[in-house]
Amino acid sequence: MKKSKTSLWSFLDDKGSFCAPDPHRVSRLYFPLANDAGFMSAITPDLHGDIKAGQNAFLTQPVSEQDLHNIRSRRDFWILTDVPKGRQAWCANAGPADKSFVEAGPLWHRLIRENNALGIRVEMTNVIPSNGDSVELMEVRITNTGRRTSRLRAVSAVPIYGRSADNLRDHRHVTSLLHRVQAHPHGVLVTPTMTFDERGHRINTLTYAVLGCDERGGRPAGSYPTVESFIGEGGDFDRPRAILENIPPPSWKQVAGKEAMGAIAFKPKQLRPGESFSYLLLLGIATDKSQLVTWLQRAGSRVKFLSVLSETRAYWEERLNQVRVRTGEDRFDNWFRWVTLQPMLRKIFGCSYLPDFDYGRGGRGWRDLWQDCLALLLLRPHEARPLLLNNFAGIRIDGSNATIIGRAPGEFLADRNNITRVWMDHGVWPLLTTELYIHQSGDFSILWEKCPYFRDPQLMRAREKDAEWSEKDGRQIKTVEGEVYQGTVLEHILIQTLSAFFNVGEHNVLRLEDADWNDGLDMAHDRGESVAFSALYSGNLNGLADLLEKTGAETVTLAEEVMILLDRAAGESADYGSARAKRDRLENFYRDTLRKVSGQTRKVAVASLVRDLRAKAEWLSGHIRRHEWVRSKSGHEWFNGYYDNEGRRVEGDSPKGVRMTLTGQVFPVMSGVATEEQVQAVCRAAKRYLKDSKLGGFRLNTDFKEIQPALGRAFSFAYGEKENGAFFSHMAVMFANALYRRNFVKEGREALMSLYEMASDTGRSRIYPGLPEYFNGEGRGMYHYLTGSASWFVLTYLTQVCGVRGLWGDLLLAPKLTSKDFGSRGEVIVETSFAGKRLKIVYKNEKRVEFGHYRIQTILSGGDQIQFREILSPEPSILIQRSQIERFPSDKENILDVILA
Repeated sequence: MKKSKTSLWSFLDDKGSFCAPDPHRVSRLYFPLANDAGFMSAITPDLHGDIKAGQNAFLTQPVSEQDLHNIRSRRDFWILTDVPKGRQAWCANAGPADKSFVEAGPLWHRLIRENNALGIRVEMTNVIPSNGDSVELMEVRITNTGRRTSRLRAVSAVPIYGRSADNLRDHRHVTSLLHRVQAHPHGVLVTPTMTFDERGHRINTLTYAVLGCDERGGRPAGSYPTVESFIGEGGDFDRPRAILENIPPPSWKQVAGKEAMGAIAFKPKQLRPGESFSYLLLLGIATDKSQLVTWLQRAGSRVKFLSVLSETRAYWEERLNQVRVRTGEDRFDNWFRWVTLQPMLRKIFGCSYLPDFDYGRGGRGWRDLWQDCLALLLLRPHEARPLLLNNFAGIRIDGSNATIIGRAPGEFLADRNNITRVWMDHGVWPLLTTELYIHQSGDFSILWEKCPYFRDPQLMRAREKDAEWSEKDGRQIKTVEGEVYQGTVLEHILIQTLSAFFNVGEHNVLRLEDADWNDGLDMAHDRGESVAFSALYSGNLNGLADLLEKTGAETVTLAEEVMILLDRAAGESADYGSARAKRDRLENFYRDTLRKVSGQTRKVAVASLVRDLRAKAEWLSGHIRRHEWVRSKSGHEWFNGYYDNEGRRVEGDSPKGVRMTLTGQVFPVMSGVATEEQVQAVCRAAKRYLKDSKLGGFRLNTDFKEIQPALGRAFSFAYGEKENGAFFSHMAVMFANALYRRNFVKEGREALMSLYEMASDTGRSRIYPGLPEYFNGEGRGMYHYLTGSASWFVLTYLTQVCGVRGLWGDLLLAPKLTSKDFGSRGEVIVETSFAGKRLKIVYKNEKRVEFGHYRIQTILSGGDQIQFREILSPEPSILIQRSQIERFPSDKENILDVILA
């Protein structure tokens, strides 16, 4: 891939801080600010973007990416100064400038601009405190770069939206009539009397505030409380009459029923040449007005602001240091820090609240809950167990799951939607995440923990609705005796996996239902089938059998109703080759668990359960190998991934050209369904049909050249966008993960690093550091920051490329590093935690021996050799017992020098 010549940003240090010169030349750029308490902002190079605490609490107007250039509601800061040509007014964040650049880092943002004609340099720094305050802090530091003393006056201009995002197109004017705008010694407060949104009519409890002070904490001179008092009749935010006509702020105490304005006028200030002076803004949403006092006490002067800024930077730096890699390629290492941050942002923002994500209401989906836990298991493993247990409570007894997920951990809401959907892939992720947890922790006991099953009106995987159910019945399934039924985590996983195995279509492949991972395959409910995820379920059946064998348990206790799905374990012999027989068995299970369960349980021998699972896995994987392997006229071979709603095979040759999906290849490879020869063939076909020669990445699918109403809306998108042939980061990184797992290291590295190369080619990607949801056909990064692909990238790089991962609780080192990965120093460093100890693992390969030709020769810690056991495997693998790691000191980083030769 030939890179573009320009670079949008460059790193300033080894902590991820970067500088972006002239960022205003790139459209649609934005940057996230947030804290763990859920206060969130988006900010652009001209200080556009919104500030919010949730869907129903926006301080500033909600914006999508098109709004960033369509509307002018910003964090404007006007400077009025006397120059020899007369009084000049300059919008410091968006007006003409001789020099402009952004400096930013986790999670702070600084815009620096210079106006030579006025002799002014401004540095505008924004941050949301890590202490949990629901406020965005902004310092504007003005420096006189001229030769004469300058007299200036400063005015902030932040329009206060002060209500729910729903009101943007639902009673915008009417809800402004609810506003009660109040004067504050430091600015403007808005406390609406009521709220009108989808929750109904409620008494409002929030106060929206724009407060200001000078660097010593001094109060401003006054304020303009409403939009009309600031912009004036015939004015706008680019030409506010209060600024252009030098109209002083009015004397006021309260205004009702108007669009509010956080326009704060500061006292005039003289600046000598070279002198600097700061103004501070506090932009927040308070549940109690006493919080305003706290904000000013904590950040109401420059000294206090700098202290909060320092604390916040240190907080995020410590979070990111939980997992770190150093390869000698500094640009990649710093970029990886931003990818590591992204799962944390997803936990805060959900899948909403940034300009690209103009949908949803802030929650995460079922898949997100589990996949975000993948990174959490590596970054903050002590937090994972309770989250996993909470998540299991969202599984229904029929194997489906809740799709409306609340803000609180373990909160699942009843789905009353008339367009209820079931994603057939949802049952694979809980096992994959739980398996990783057990490998990292050695905690098999989580399998025996008990959790309830979710209950709402949906029955039989949303095929029927229970018209008699109501919220008062509770959101947990009950026994016939009226008691809440709880099953083990193992039972939850079994039900999800087994119900999927029997839920097949006419080709004896698992039904696509309303979609799988690819939301765009949503029009094949009746006859659609997903070969891709059938393969992953097959892998899960084997993985579950492996897990059970490692527990050491002789028996497990399961609900009596589950036994119909465990035919081999129950002494029966269901005909897996008959799709009808499978569906009939599943129907019986649905009827047995339709509204309640018996509460009766049965002990099942682990050995018989393992045999049952392996028999199912063997049948399913064999079926896919034999019946879903396609060959094109050119001689290339790969897996068919789908059947559409007319029962037609989707992939292969067609009158409009070759049709191939990346998803259809990833999961047969990842799950072990594909043979070694098939993996090789898949790689050849993917490079031929899916890899883009210009941009270097792997597309999600070839161009089908027509819409697919029998398969999904995805093919109605322009080719190269979203789920129709874009470079979808999530599937590309899972392709890399699958190839690394199968020891196709060269091919895995090609797929994985193509994402980094595309992201860092900023002349095309036009994004700040990190991994977007996808790259379009032009190579532009789309839907930045909030993507599950970041979790998979961290997981793949740490556990597969660097090979640092748990194996049933012990530490496995199985590096798959190529000579290209070792950089100039001939070493790769991984900093992580394991068994509660901080580890710094240093792979040393001074001679740059290629993968496949080196082995782990020695491991040293403080000059002493570490005992380990070699494992027979295609890659160089060694195991260090957990008990040995647990003896390491807890108060320092423990260095392991791993000598490769």
